[in-house]
Amino acid sequence: MIFRKKTILILMSLFFLNSGYAQGTLEDYNRAYSLGKKYNYGRVENAYINPHWIDGSDFLWYVIEGNGKRNYELLNAKTLKTSPLFNQAKFAAALCAATSREIDPDNLRIDHLRISSDCKTMDFVFDSKQWRYDIKTDKLEDLGPLPVYPQPPHWMVVDEEKGDEETISPDGCKAIFIRDNNVWLRDKNSGQEKQLTYNGTIGNYYSKYAVWSPDGKKLALNRIRPVEKRYVYFVESSPSQGSQPVLHKQEYAKPGDELRQKRPYIIEVASGEMLEPDDKLFSNQYELYEPQWTDDSEAILFEFNERGHKNYRLLEMSAIDGNVRPVIEESHDKYVNYSRIFRRILNDNKRIIWSSERDNYNHLYLYDRLSGEVINQITKGPWYVRDVVFVDEPNEKIYFSANGVNKDEDPYFIRYYSINFDGSDMTDLTPAPGTHRAYFSSDYKYLVDVYSTVSEAPVTVLRDATDGKELKQIAKGDIEPLLQAGWKAPEVFTAPGRDGVTPMWGVIYRPSNFDPSKKYPVVEYIYQGPGDQYVPKAFYPYNGAMMPLSELGFIVVMVDGMGTSFRSREFENICYKNLVDAGLPDHIAWLKHAGDKYPYMDLERVGIFGASAGGQESTTAVLHHPEFYKAAYSACGCHDNRMDKIWWNEQWLGYPVDESYLQASNVENASLLSRPLMLVVGEVDDNVDPASTMQVADALIKANKDFELVVLPGVNHTLGESFGEHKRYDFFVKNLMGVNPPAWDLITYPQ
Repeated sequence: MIFRKKTILILMSLFFLNSGYAQGTLEDYNRAYSLGKKYNYGRVENAYINPHWIDGSDFLWYVIEGNGKRNYELLNAKTLKTSPLFNQAKFAAALCAATSREIDPDNLRIDHLRISSDCKTMDFVFDSKQWRYDIKTDKLEDLGPLPVYPQPPHWMVVDEEKGDEETISPDGCKAIFIRDNNVWLRDKNSGQEKQLTYNGTIGNYYSKYAVWSPDGKKLALNRIRPVEKRYVYFVESSPSQGSQPVLHKQEYAKPGDELRQKRPYIIEVASGEMLEPDDKLFSNQYELYEPQWTDDSEAILFEFNERGHKNYRLLEMSAIDGNVRPVIEESHDKYVNYSRIFRRILNDNKRIIWSSERDNYNHLYLYDRLSGEVINQITKGPWYVRDVVFVDEPNEKIYFSANGVNKDEDPYFIRYYSINFDGSDMTDLTPAPGTHRAYFSSDYKYLVDVYSTVSEAPVTVLRDATDGKELKQIAKGDIEPLLQAGWKAPEVFTAPGRDGVTPMWGVIYRPSNFDPSKKYPVVEYIYQGPGDQYVPKAFYPYNGAMMPLSELGFIVVMVDGMGTSFRSREFENICYKNLVDAGLPDHIAWLKHAGDKYPYMDLERVGIFGASAGGQESTTAVLHHPEFYKAAYSACGCHDNRMDKIWWNEQWLGYPVDESYLQASNVENASLLSRPLMLVVGEVDDNVDPASTMQVADALIKANKDFELVVLPGVNHTLGESFGEHKRYDFFVKNLMGVNPPAWDLITYPQ
């Protein structure tokens, strides 16, 4: 029996070699590990420009790299003249003398550089100190060590809103603070104190974030009823200092957990009289956000996010009688994308700019605050507003970014526009082909536009911010040295998804020594979580997740399927209570179209990998689609959504926890495994509870399933780091090529 098994393996290896699968060799590994040094921005001159406008001026500065030098340049947007920002040789000499450090004037790397508005001095950080340099006199001043700031809390920690910080009145004469859970008033001149509330308790206390009314007569703040917090515990087995393990404790709310509830109050400072509203319009909170006063001091506005995210309201509470009314309401039978809502109360105190996906796309609306009615829809069409950059109230104009406006290009490309409040005169300020990043001057007269595609290096130009006219080309990336080093650009590939109609957009990476006469196994990199789109759109010479793997002899792909964002609400809503779908029907359809066009793509040998949501989805692929996906590598996956972050999972699977959580769970479906699977987890992952991976492993063991488990000591949320990445390469070489990978100690690793 053992002899037969060895014979079959030998015959399989011979088949792979004879059919063009001579990949995964030591030479391939050495080449894969060298890519990071070969394909970097150093080989693409003038590619990465990060412009900085100097406040209150028409000047901007930037660093441009070329011919092995880094030059600091100053551009006058008015005259279009460029000059050195400072004398780099004199600067380097002064800095060298002050620090006794060897400094190359042609390769200066200065952190946190800030130029004065008159362009005479520059502040910067070097060698853990703050410095000031006089550009005219070449004098250098040591401003002392960097200030020590407290470590910010972990992003999962909910601010309890406690503390004794003071909130100063508009006239500077009074201060509000919290003592023993109640609100107190202090006269700043006499020091006399007065208690304003008496009903604050440990279990129902007042927030320290009090907001004075503009007239200084009233306060608005929330009273908070807290809940018991959940914590995740994990052990760091191999700390850098000491030999004993360290137990970590981290606040970590999960789906279904109880959440604190807030109620806004308005307090008359002189009398201590308090208005307490009825909570019928903001009960069952996911969150109630801090109040904002109207300019006339007659009301406060606050936003309410209902648990389950199906209702989101902008509410107004009267400072006269405490009544609460809805100003704007967003409702959806699945979920409101609350993190995308933009709100701006205009200075006239009567109008509000608000964003909404109510017509299937994210658009801007102008509201009448008093009536709660829409005055007009500002932006409209089958495209997506991404971010509001600036609201120019005097000229009633909005500057914003959007994707999908231009029907003749990739619908995910971001461009920048201006539009009037009434929806007229929408202007494309970044008209060149590609995806864009815009940097506007403080007066919005100019913008610097950096644009590129995955195959075309960035071009940086100065534009007029009124009409998008190009005023000056600042830099143009040159990829010729990169091409000479063997670089191959990824191919942008589009094909219909599951419905046979809607185009899916993805990329295909091929080995640098690609031979179309050979057959190549295919590996998909997946991150399909809703809330964003993930396939790269801008130029980047080295994609560390995909390019090294392709160099081993794989075709490596990535695609955004239904369930991801920024195409339409309908496109994204596939994910709702359906994370088990993971867009995989679209991915499979897209891959089949690619295989039809490129027969060298062997769709009988398709693997898949990912981390975080991609870790969950890659395992889901082999559990639910084993006929297509033949092997999966899954790192730090949120394999059971009941175990993961509350804000991610309740958004897409809803509240309360129901069967959709079980359907998406790789723990519940572990018994379906029939393909090779490698699970990877960092033991101190503070993003996804490491227990998510360990519970899948436990379920697989109980189901008598064979799999591989890699636990990375001391590692946080990751795709694998160096050890895990190497395991990923070997895993796919063995399971898709049928080849034994080279011994690790034979490989030449980059220094």
